[in-house]
Amino acid sequence: MTVRLSKLFGMDIYTNDGDYKGKVFDLVINLEKGRLETITTEALKARSKQEAKKIINEKSIPYKNVKAVKDIVVVSSSKQVAEEPDPHARRRH
Repeated sequence: MTVRLSKLFGMDIYTNDGDYKGKVFDLVINLEKGRLETITTEALKARSKQEAKKIINEKSIPYKNVKAVKDIVVVSSSKQVAEEPDPHARRRH
């Protein structure tokens, strides 16, 4: 899925069950990995680390939960999404 970041701002976010989650307010990008990490539904203008963590935990959606983007953003409705396995991690036998 390819979408311009500027198109995402202000889009409505719904779960695949039809629940409204808010509007895209900010995007958190991991520059080292070159990918979008998080969509927030509130400004990340926090006065403290605790306040920033609260916004990230309560007012944001991991980008890996995004299922589709067109006229709206559709995200998985589950809170817990399995982590992608690290391809560089060693396996024990």
